[in-house]
Amino acid sequence: MIGSGAAIFGCAGVILTAAERDFFRDYDPLGFIIFARNVETPEQLTRLTASLRDSVGRDAPILVDQEGGRVQRLRPPYWSEWAAPLDTVEKAGVNAARAMALRAQVIAVELRAVGIDANCAPVADIGGPDTHPFLRNRCYGQDAETVTHIARAVADAHLAMGVLPVVKHMPGHGRSINDTHHDLPTVTTDRATLSTTDFAPFRALSDLPMAMTAHIIFSAYDSLPATQSPAMIKAIREEIGFAGLLMTDDLNMQALEGSLGQRTARSMAAGCDIALHCKGDMAEMLEVAAAAAAMTEAARSRATAALAQRRPAPSVDIAALKAEFSALMGENADG
Repeated sequence: MIGSGAAIFGCAGVILTAAERDFFRDYDPLGFIIFARNVETPEQLTRLTASLRDSVGRDAPILVDQEGGRVQRLRPPYWSEWAAPLDTVEKAGVNAARAMALRAQVIAVELRAVGIDANCAPVADIGGPDTHPFLRNRCYGQDAETVTHIARAVADAHLAMGVLPVVKHMPGHGRSINDTHHDLPTVTTDRATLSTTDFAPFRALSDLPMAMTAHIIFSAYDSLPATQSPAMIKAIREEIGFAGLLMTDDLNMQALEGSLGQRTARSMAAGCDIALHCKGDMAEMLEVAAAAAAMTEAARSRATAALAQRRPAPSVDIAALKAEFSALMGENADG
């Protein structure tokens, strides 16, 4: 069973309020997303994820951004600390894919232990010398082949440990010289070049269950950001061939213009399946919910297929995974 509302929401704090519970029950969003503000201890977080699912009366997906490095919501002393992905890739050298798979396995096991079953990773954007610093060291490499190889290893590791990967940022964020939390970038690269570079990893990963859009204008296609561009969503579906569940990046990011209701409506009209709102602000969630409304039949079908890929969490030896990772990295720490 899946939700009916075409949104994924955050919540305000470390426990679910009565108002949040009532809103989630009534709107029935597809799922939820966890941020650092929601995290204290494993016991508290396990209670919170259970409360979120109880509010909608089903096994709703619960997401997090746990890439490692700056983008890591769960941290020590209860969860492993990781270097930025690109730092691990560069240090591991020829063992990069295995090293990234091992750390993805550990991340996934730690997430499942507290009730989180989807991670907004891998990052399949291609880094370059001009990539904005907010993204650059989150990338896995500077060419399509390297990024594809490592991103596939990361995605498969998550799936094997019972966590759904959410590949981002489709159709490619690496050419952005702006931070989309604050500004709207425009990429002027021609279609042929985009197809063989930026789009290539996403095409190779088009079988993955879920993906997140980029708030970037690709002028070869449209004057609208990809999240709100029918032409760009068509390219994602047809040129890239992604058939999975497509969610927006966070609608609060200032790359998008207008009210949250307008941002949501434009994104859904363009062809996004799910509106992602992360802030946990009740007034804003009401606005997004009204604009996102219910999932389309096509979105429901894609959501059902995506959630069907959730597997039971296997029993694994985390210490052994960490030991192999450390050996590959030539160190004794977790990474």
